[in-house]
Amino acid sequence: MIASPCKNYPERNQPKERCIKRRRVTFSLEVPSAAEVILAGDFNNWNSKKHPMKNDGNGNWNKTVMLEPGKYEYKFLIDGNWKEDPGNQQTCSNHFGTLNSVLDLDAR
Repeated sequence: MIASPCKNYPERNQPKERCIKRRRVTFSLEVPSAAEVILAGDFNNWNSKKHPMKNDGNGNWNKTVMLEPGKYEYKFLIDGNWKEDPGNQQTCSNHFGTLNSVLDLDAR
């Protein structure tokens, strides 16, 4: 059985749900010297424990998450230090006076 986020049939006396298609998004970062890299952003309430990234053994850190269409701010926590994504030039200012990386997933 495969679970689906969208129902193909209406429940009795229930409003119809709008189907929101989540996407698999992989975040990658090359930091060979890092002991720990964590992905945090507004999609996980900036939780620094929820999305630890995995090292492939060559210093490339990866984490795949499921995200709905929308615009997201995120950063990497590298050995306790916040860092924006060097591979993404889309940024915005945050209330700490630094930058967050921005990911824009349109609704296509």
